Amino acid sequence: MASNPTTSLEAVPPVTTAAAWRGDALEQSGEWIYMLSDAQVDELEILGARFLAENPDLRTVRAEDYPLVACADAVKEWGGDVDYGRGFVLVRGLRTQLYSDALSSAIYYILGLHMGDPIRQNEMGDLIDHVYATSDKTMDDPTALSSKVRDKLVYHSDSSDIVALMCLRPAKEGGLSCLVSGAQIYNEILERRPDLAPLLLEPFHWDWRRQDHNAPADTYTSPIVSLVDGVFSMYAGSLYILTAQEYDGVPKLTPEQIEVLELFDKITYEEGMAIAMDFRPGDIQWLSNYAALHARTTFRDWPEPQRKRHLLRLWLSRDAGRPVVPGFGKNGVVQHRAAPRGGAEEHPDGHFDIFSVAVPRLLS
Repeated sequence: MASNPTTSLEAVPPVTTAAAWRGDALEQSGEWIYMLSDAQVDELEILGARFLAENPDLRTVRAEDYPLVACADAVKEWGGDVDYGRGFVLVRGLRTQLYSDALSSAIYYILGLHMGDPIRQNEMGDLIDHVYATSDKTMDDPTALSSKVRDKLVYHSDSSDIVALMCLRPAKEGGLSCLVSGAQIYNEILERRPDLAPLLLEPFHWDWRRQDHNAPADTYTSPIVSLVDGVFSMYAGSLYILTAQEYDGVPKLTPEQIEVLELFDKITYEEGMAIAMDFRPGDIQWLSNYAALHARTTFRDWPEPQRKRHLLRLWLSRDAGRPVVPGFGKNGVVQHRAAPRGGAEEHPDGHFDIFSVAVPRLLS
């Protein structure tokens, strides 16, 4: 992974689109919150109830099986915000306090189908995963799964075009969702250290095993920044670059690469860069993994299992015409929803109906 002296800095100018933002400015505007109307909520509740009654196979059900009318324009607006705007939107107004978790999951999955195509999130094939703490491990434990602990998460990108979170129940204290603009981080690096900025376009090794204990390989490769046809995209999370260094055969990071990763993290955590949101029950956050990085603060949970902080997570593949360099992010290694990778048999513990996937697995 030695640096490439032919990389042209002029090929990656500062980003001037809506994707480059500061959190302190966005927090004042509230423009990132979309409030559902009564008619939209009614439509989603009716469709969700029908989804439960029909209980379709989550691997094959289509968006057109559950068409939207009242919410159709809203979905287009959210898609525009995610693809071509600031990179995220928070949708508010669902009455999850009145729903079963299965109904909440059904409504969420229907919206997910209209926002993209769900992809498998692990080797068991889960199409809805749960951010639900079942362990007291901290993230310095290499066996810790980020969605199963109460520890803080550093800023990172997930393995899909869109990552979505739906809040069923918030934490007793903490657990804020924090977002930061990848384009704004890049602009800051470009201004402060233009000599280091081109290194972000080169491939790094990422720790796959730590993200999924059943992954078929220890690592995969991806650059941090993609620039194709003038479209800027970012895939980040230095933790997994650094832990990948522990595997045999992974080239050692150069001093310059370490320096740019440290500068990246320093800028990410500077005052005013990020926006923090406190999830309310029913909130859905749609987020482009190419535009914004996400993190979470440490949280304290309620003692009762049925009151614990509980988020649902979708990973979506979305064909928005965004060009990226080959193998960018983890898109080259994820499994799409129809069947396991490489013609393999389904995992014996795989669940593909809404009632089963609405219940969190007790993994640690």
